[in-house]
Amino acid sequence: MGFKLVICPPNYQEDWPEKLQAAIPGIDVQLCPTVGEAMEVIGDADAAFGDIVPELFERAKNLKWIACPQAGPRAGYYHQALIDSGVVLTNTREIYNDHISAHIMSLLLAFARGLQVYIPQQVQGEWRQGYDTVYLPEATAMVVGVGGIGGETARLCSAFGMKVIAVDPRQSLPITGVTELVRPDALLEALPRADFVLVTVPETPETQGMFAAVQFRAMKSSAFFINIGRGATVILDDLVEALRAGELAGAGLDVFQVEPLPAGHPLWTMPGVLITPHVAGDGPYLDERRSELFLDNCKRFNEGTELRNVVDKANWF
Repeated sequence: MGFKLVICPPNYQEDWPEKLQAAIPGIDVQLCPTVGEAMEVIGDADAAFGDIVPELFERAKNLKWIACPQAGPRAGYYHQALIDSGVVLTNTREIYNDHISAHIMSLLLAFARGLQVYIPQQVQGEWRQGYDTVYLPEATAMVVGVGGIGGETARLCSAFGMKVIAVDPRQSLPITGVTELVRPDALLEALPRADFVLVTVPETPETQGMFAAVQFRAMKSSAFFINIGRGATVILDDLVEALRAGELAGAGLDVFQVEPLPAGHPLWTMPGVLITPHVAGDGPYLDERRSELFLDNCKRFNEGTELRNVVDKANWF
């Protein structure tokens, strides 16, 4: 049958047109490194890959499917015209599950074994023992958001013997590794039971500012907070104040409200804080996984069958 596809930045691969033309007879693929080039050809396109900015979307009168190049795109990607349209949107959420869950576990295990204390001592050349470790088979992990990443994280936590409480608005039990499921409106009353709070939720209208002063006050003073989802879900000033007040024991952060985290920000030097520069999703095989997902969805679109990773546009995930 074939269809017209416009490929825009970011994250596309130069060999996609050749692969698509070999797999789908009659497909018309336009590779456009700039918005200006895409503006010239997107008018009658059936599908598009990339960051389809509002001016591009307005020009694309025939569009039926957009393949978002990320799992959680930039703020503003879900503009109102896109949300209100009948265009189907997919994302790449499944390609990062193992890498990001491993990053979460590296932070969790670091806190459990006291590395947030021993790493600064190493830098200072100090030999001091005595940090109280966390015995994981007697600990509870709260995984906030149990999609692909959160689900894999829950499984890994359970493999270490932890009890896992999942917080999610949509999922239902059974979920591998999860012993209890609560809805977001019950988050506050569940927080005091968690030794580790692991946040994997995307940025959505509902998750913006999800963790602020009241949530941190509800946590155990011995608990650790880990965020690898999106920076907008955490009010950073409130987290700083909670750490200063001893309302929680530490924080592991890969994402921030402002990135890069400013050089003078207090989190850089606060005791009990581990920081990584938005690298939780890094790892091998991402290009191959992105290609497999995109090419498979192109075949599905051409055949009129259900696409993988369809997004609820109004809720951004």
